[in-house]
Amino acid sequence: MADDHVSIHITQKIASLSPIQADCCICKVPDYLRKIDENAYEPQRLAIGPYHRGKLHLEAMEEHKFRYLQKLLEEREEINDVSKYVKAMKELEPRARNCYTDPVNLESDDFIKMMLLDGCFIVQLIRMCFGMSSSVDNDPIFKVTGLVYSLFRDLLLVENQIPFFVVVKLLGMIGISNNEDFTRMISGFLEFMFPDFSFSTDGVKPIDEIRHLLDLIHEYWRPSPFENKSPRNMEKLDFRRTRCATELQEAGIRFKKVEGESLLDIKYEKGTLKIPSLVIDDFTNYLLRNLIALEQLFPCSDINHVTDYAIFMNCLINSAKDVEILARCEIVDNCLGNDEAAATMFNRLTDSLFYSSFYYHEVSYKVNEYCRRRLNKWIANLNHNYFNSPWAFISVLAAAVILLLTLMQTIFSGIAL
Repeated sequence: MADDHVSIHITQKIASLSPIQADCCICKVPDYLRKIDENAYEPQRLAIGPYHRGKLHLEAMEEHKFRYLQKLLEEREEINDVSKYVKAMKELEPRARNCYTDPVNLESDDFIKMMLLDGCFIVQLIRMCFGMSSSVDNDPIFKVTGLVYSLFRDLLLVENQIPFFVVVKLLGMIGISNNEDFTRMISGFLEFMFPDFSFSTDGVKPIDEIRHLLDLIHEYWRPSPFENKSPRNMEKLDFRRTRCATELQEAGIRFKKVEGESLLDIKYEKGTLKIPSLVIDDFTNYLLRNLIALEQLFPCSDINHVTDYAIFMNCLINSAKDVEILARCEIVDNCLGNDEAAATMFNRLTDSLFYSSFYYHEVSYKVNEYCRRRLNKWIANLNHNYFNSPWAFISVLAAAVILLLTLMQTIFSGIAL
């Protein structure tokens, strides 16, 4: 009976399904995100984890992984004792495999070797950036201009990760298990990796809850704590529809660069939109896209602040003119060659995204409220048309003086009569 065959097949398939693991935290980027910019999720030089392992153009870095392991063992005077590290990775294998949502077709020995080599590579990079390893001066990776930053770019890809407990285990085995020492080391590594960014340890979740290196960056790169009140009638308004920089400027909004704060600390005060400066280049695109992908795949319990930052900046930047305005205020430093390219990058960042709450709702509400006032529009129009240059101001002033003198002459003539 055909029905029986179908029933048997379905029953067997259900029985063969593997259980969904609660530890799953590393997965491939879904097509709806990948199709917008495929290159943003593909490693250029370095494969970390199983998803891009074996690709021909990434093979050159595999030898460097062995060299980093060799250097670590030499510094620890354990060059002939790699077995204890292999044993530690073998104990972590079942838990590590459960972290990947997509099938990992690696035999046990290959998976253990991958974790050890990739984990030690990350550990050594962290130690060298923090100044804990003397090998940085002779390391070819640090000698070749731009190579280390190319590796940093690959390390932040959402698909190019290993579970962070592997890194933590290796750090503990070389004597770095104190939380304070770990925090200082990671902070130094991030400052080396992102010299233009401000990182904070406030509110960062415990080390044992960090999923992987990209998740660590996401934890440390967050807005500064401040009271974010919800405006009245919030549910009736769409706060993501902030006007672009050109329209805001025409409405009288001023832009001011702020320094020493998190890139995500956008504030509004008395007609001024205060925004930390941002370098716009290819690295910016990769970083934002992968952090956004992380938030899309594994939504945070609170607001997804990187997604919301991208949404807000996309509202501000609609065209090359908007980029020009923000660049003139030193809020953006465009390294993409032209303003149109920078505008296109931001316009595509939020394509196909899903989001609910909005971190910048108060800022958007106040900006939109300011723009709706007619007096502000009138003053902005006056400034734009008559006070946008010294000569225009002088012409208006001269006309006002002539008008005043004419009025005074009329009054005195009337008095004389």
